Amino acid sequence: MAQTFSTLRGLILGLALILGAAIASPAMAQSGFNPTQRAVNEDQLMKALKPDGTISGRVTIPNQSAGTLIQPEGKEWRDYRRETLPRIGAIAILGMLVVLCLFYAIRGKVRVAAGMSGKTIVRFNGFERFTHWLTASSFVILGLSGLNVTFGRSLLLPLLGHQTFTPFSAFLKFLHNYIGFAFMVGIVLMFVMWVRENIPNGTDVTWVKEGGGILSKDKHPAAGKFNGGQKILFWAVIVGGVLLSLSGLHLLFPNRVDGGVIEIQFQSEIHGIVAMLMIAMILAHIYIGTLGMEGAFDAMGTGSVDLNWAKEHHSLWVDEVQKGGHGLPAAAKVAPAE
Repeated sequence: MAQTFSTLRGLILGLALILGAAIASPAMAQSGFNPTQRAVNEDQLMKALKPDGTISGRVTIPNQSAGTLIQPEGKEWRDYRRETLPRIGAIAILGMLVVLCLFYAIRGKVRVAAGMSGKTIVRFNGFERFTHWLTASSFVILGLSGLNVTFGRSLLLPLLGHQTFTPFSAFLKFLHNYIGFAFMVGIVLMFVMWVRENIPNGTDVTWVKEGGGILSKDKHPAAGKFNGGQKILFWAVIVGGVLLSLSGLHLLFPNRVDGGVIEIQFQSEIHGIVAMLMIAMILAHIYIGTLGMEGAFDAMGTGSVDLNWAKEHHSLWVDEVQKGGHGLPAAAKVAPAE
C-alpha cells in the first residue's frame, strides 16, 4: 500500500510541474523573455535613430539633453577621455619635465654674469604681484584637481583605495568648480595691466632669434620690461585662459548650452587639451622663475630685482626707468644696451 501511495504522489507532482510550465510559457512569451523577440526589439530600436544618430525620450526637467538614450558620438568622447587625453597629457607634461631636466644638466642655472650688485630696482608693484599670485595659485589648484580627473583613477586610486579616493576626488571637484572664477578674474586683470607692454616689436624678434641669450653665459639680447619669451607666454596664457574659461563655463552650466550633449563633449575636449598644454608651458615658466635663473624669483617675490640682473635681462627697461627717474637708487648707473 505504501509503495502504491508513493507512486501516486510522484505522478501527481509530475502532472503539477507539467501544468505549471504550460501556464507559465504564454506569460514568459508576453513578457519579452524570448531572446529572439528581444533581438527583434533591439533592431527596431536601432532603426528609431534620428538623423543625427541619437535616440531620445521625453523628459519634464529643464535639461532636455537628459532624455538622450543613445548617442553614437558618446563612444568617441569616451575613447578621448580614456585614451587620447591621457596620452596628450603624458606626452606634454612628462616631455616638458624631461626637456627641463636635460637643459638644467647641460646649461645649469643662468647666473648674473656681473654678479649681484646689492642694489635693487622696483620691477612690479604690490597689485601686480597680487594679480600674478592670484592667477598662479588658482591655476595650480585647477591643474592638480584637473589632472586627478584624468589620471586619478589609474594613479591615485590603487594607492589610496576607494574609501579615501572618493571623498578626496569630490573635494577636488568642488575646488575646481569654484577656484575657476578666481582664475578668470586673474586673467582679466593681467590683460588690463600688461597688454600695452606685451605688444610684440622688432626687439622681440631679435631676442627670439638669439634664443634670449640663455645659451650664452655673458651676453643677453636687449629687452624692455617684458622680453620676447615673456610676451609669448603672456599671450599664450591670455588665449589659453580665455579658452579654459569659456569651455569651463559650458561644463559648469550645461543647461544653458544650446548645442546639447555634443556641444558639451566638444567643450570638454577643448578644456582638457588646452589645460594639458598650459600645464606643460607653466612648468617651463616655473623652472625659469625659480631653479633656472638666478635672481628671477625676486621679481614676483619681493617686487624688486638686483640692478645687475635687470641690466642683463631687461636693459631697455632699465634705460626707461632711469630716464623717468623712478625705481633706481641715486648712485645707480645703467650700462648702454648691447
